[in-house]
Amino acid sequence: MEVILRETITNVGRAGEIVKVKSGYARNYLLPKGLAYPATTANKRRVEAEAVRRAQRSAAEIGDAELLAEKLAAVSVEFTVKAGEGDKLFGSITSADIAGKLAEQGYTIDKRVIELDEPIKMIGIYKVPIRLHSEVKAEVRVWVVKEE
Repeated sequence: MEVILRETITNVGRAGEIVKVKSGYARNYLLPKGLAYPATTANKRRVEAEAVRRAQRSAAEIGDAELLAEKLAAVSVEFTVKAGEGDKLFGSITSADIAGKLAEQGYTIDKRVIELDEPIKMIGIYKVPIRLHSEVKAEVRVWVVKEE
């Protein structure tokens, strides 16, 4: 039996795909749980229309992310912090701190998209990558300066 998946199912297929599964699996599991619907001609046309809309939406999101990436390339944020011996910070600078500084400059960036491997704990200049979209990344310069 052919069905159109509504959600990605491991070892079966991804959302929006038309897959052939055993009739019992479709009737007893996929269809009652709302994970798929029958692959009729009307449903196939609907899936094609959804795919076109999804592609257009994705292209628009990528365009917006690229514009934001160009703006962020020129942005730098500065932290003036207390530091001890060997330029080690008392505390650290996290992605939430960087998101806060970017918000002060007018950029609303979620802290979860800031790809900081570990918190910054030393004085210096850092390039911090920001994942704006699965295909678009930007870098922001972070200056960590010792408080006098």
